Amino acid sequence: MKVLVLGAGVIGVTSAYYLVRAGHDVTVVERNLAAAEDTSFANSGQISPGYSAPWAGPGLPLTALKWILTDRHSPLIVRPTADPRMYLWISRLLKNCTAQRYAINKGRMVRLAEYSRDCLIALRAQTAISYDQRSMGTLQLFRTQKQLDGAGRDIDVLKRHGVAFELLDCAGCVAAEPALGRAQTHIAGGLRLPNDETGDCNLFTKALATIAEGLGVRFRYGVTVKALAASGGRIESVVTDAGNLQADAVVVAMGSTSPLLVRPLGIDLPVYPVKGYSITVPITDAAGAPRSTVMDESLKIAVTRLGNRIRAGGRAELCGYDKTLRPGRRAALDYSVRSLFPEGGDLSKASFWTGLRPMTPDGTPVIGKTAYANLYLNTGHGTLGWTMSCGSGRVIADIVSGTEADIETADLAISRYARA
Repeated sequence: MKVLVLGAGVIGVTSAYYLVRAGHDVTVVERNLAAAEDTSFANSGQISPGYSAPWAGPGLPLTALKWILTDRHSPLIVRPTADPRMYLWISRLLKNCTAQRYAINKGRMVRLAEYSRDCLIALRAQTAISYDQRSMGTLQLFRTQKQLDGAGRDIDVLKRHGVAFELLDCAGCVAAEPALGRAQTHIAGGLRLPNDETGDCNLFTKALATIAEGLGVRFRYGVTVKALAASGGRIESVVTDAGNLQADAVVVAMGSTSPLLVRPLGIDLPVYPVKGYSITVPITDAAGAPRSTVMDESLKIAVTRLGNRIRAGGRAELCGYDKTLRPGRRAALDYSVRSLFPEGGDLSKASFWTGLRPMTPDGTPVIGKTAYANLYLNTGHGTLGWTMSCGSGRVIADIVSGTEADIETADLAISRYARA
């Protein structure tokens, strides 16, 4: 089958890899001149199935209001726009802020993320791909006793899905991440997920694109997708600035711009961009740097070791498709690194980056069929695109191929919103 994959971020490239492995004739169309140049370029680097959780939870409305009104390092900023889709997305998010919806949403996210990690391990064994990876677990660090006491809700879900975890006191956190010994006054305890991994998503995506090319995938870089031309319940062609392209199947993996592409077809894809930031800091003292990922729960910032660099990523800004790099949003990233790893890296030489995460209101990505017979979606992964990438690519390849997937996929499709 001839398949067009639209987008060459980590989701598009993993989709192409698994599709070609399934025997399909695959072409990837990407507007940038290389793979992983947008959201996959400089994310936080964590592969954290156990930390997969939706934003929407019982305490979010009050917590978000407190952040916005009182916290100078607020993880969340809302910049009003004239776009009604932003407010519709927020209303859908709030409807998921119940204990019941949280448990359902987190459960399916953990299911996909755990499967994705297993797929990544298998892929690594098959290809010997290298991307500054480490398999040393991740640590969710709590600066307050209240945060530590509130970990029970997530622990219940982890137990239900058989995810290994360790609840640690301050000494346990330092044993897991020795460099934290220099910052013990900031630590109340932590939740460690020993099976989580880390790695550079950009390096991985570019390397996997090269491997996929070797298997026969064609990459058409510098080509912008303009529209999808449909007739008789099928996609007849993909309209680009380099001409129309035809295929037996089309997979949309264009991140935050995916809903803009499918909306003219009458598809209401509830994916909205949530802006994130990161800094990449050269390591000056390896003993003072993290061994793996430390998730700073107070600031919602992940601090990760990537080779000879520290990557700190986080922040959430609702501002439409605005990619302005705002210096003021860097302060919390600097503070997190400086307070936890004061001697690890040279912040004066850090690079600063921003990208748009494609997020759904319930946290789970949209993967699967649409009302058009040959049109498929693989988008909406939010902050977890890197964590869920291999599993999502394998799942969409199975769905396109008509093969039964290894995990339940019905509740990943866009049809779940119609049912709701």
